[in-house]
Amino acid sequence: MSVVDGMEFNFSWYQLLFFFLLYSFLGWLVEVGCYGLIKRRFYNRGVATQPLLPTCGVIFTLLILVLPTLGGNYIFQFLAVLVIVAVMENLSEQLFRHISPKLQWGAERERLLSGSGKGVIISLLIAGAYFLTYLVVHPLLLAFTLLLPALLVKIVVITECALLLVDFSLVVYAVRTGDAGGYQQLEENSRQSHLAARLTRAIWRRLQKAYPGIQQMSPQEQVSYPFARGVCLDKLVWVFLISALLGDLIETFYCGLVDGQWMSRSSVLYGPFSFVWGLGAVVLTVTLQRLAEKHDRYVFLAGFLIGGAYEYMCSVFTELVFGTVFWDYSEMPLNIGGRTNVLFCFFWGVLAVVWVKVIYPPMSRGIERTPALVGKVLTWVTVFVMACNGALTCAAMVRHGARSIQPQPANMFEEFLDNQYGDAYMARRWPNMIAVAPEDG
Repeated sequence: MSVVDGMEFNFSWYQLLFFFLLYSFLGWLVEVGCYGLIKRRFYNRGVATQPLLPTCGVIFTLLILVLPTLGGNYIFQFLAVLVIVAVMENLSEQLFRHISPKLQWGAERERLLSGSGKGVIISLLIAGAYFLTYLVVHPLLLAFTLLLPALLVKIVVITECALLLVDFSLVVYAVRTGDAGGYQQLEENSRQSHLAARLTRAIWRRLQKAYPGIQQMSPQEQVSYPFARGVCLDKLVWVFLISALLGDLIETFYCGLVDGQWMSRSSVLYGPFSFVWGLGAVVLTVTLQRLAEKHDRYVFLAGFLIGGAYEYMCSVFTELVFGTVFWDYSEMPLNIGGRTNVLFCFFWGVLAVVWVKVIYPPMSRGIERTPALVGKVLTWVTVFVMACNGALTCAAMVRHGARSIQPQPANMFEEFLDNQYGDAYMARRWPNMIAVAPEDG
């Protein structure tokens, strides 16, 4: 159980995953139903073969965690829904583009959202549908879920997540090794083909029916594939690292020069890296690329909303997971739950304009000049090292929060954490970190 803003969150990880699966299925039903009404035929519009739309599941899981912290303020809640939906849809699109870099998908969504006025209206309607579902449908589903035996929930979650992982792996294999225009040849040779070819054929046949615009890139487009072209995973890794480093240095010098306090602003145990800045740069990069050529006011408004929501959710996440608060703006005017405020949202808007128009373009070109082999090796070595650094940091923070309740370590790993990262070390590393005391009961 976690306590945020005086509210108890009794969801276990199994229950959150159950909601993820449940809303993934409901989202799939809506998507298939809407598409069926338009095309007069049934198509599985999910990326996975199973009747699941994971993006919807992730969005609703975030809504379940974030919206209660905003109380009954429907305006802020709707703005949060709008931002979460926009960010997650963009992130999922970029993820699939990375999974299938040799493919060009149909421009159905772009045609649907063409025209700024039309796109805004449709985005508002989609966010409104999510918000209405959260307000009206979710309480009933919550009551139904609480009636289910805990063992049944665990069995469903473990089984379905395992199936989804296998399903998604097969789709990734198909789109990376198959040919959008050549699955008919696989059809003709199906009796002689092995199981992998049959699975590839079946997946391609389903994808081409559900997404008629999908096509293979031409050989000319596939040659001379540079390192980190476009907004891909390799590019985002380096955007994250560079921004995390620069963000930590900026905050350190700002606090030292303005407040006279030289302190660590890092998010991890080792190295000057601020994950909040790094992830913020990734979020702005992914969500604002479509606005890069538009007027600055559109970029500013999007950055104002997305940046404020991002900062708010970071605060909620650290409080829910680690039981700690790293910043508190309760004393500042026009603050939202002490997690962000209008002034900092304004700064996020300005930062978005500077990032999209000034900083990111040369940074992107510089990253792409890295030799492909060197870039790939450095990227994944760095990802491994930073993942270990992040995992160790999480363990140290969790143990730091639990130490006041259970001073004696329960095992050798906790003993190592106590010796290596004791309270004095954690206070030096994160002097502004405040532990949130759990409520009784």
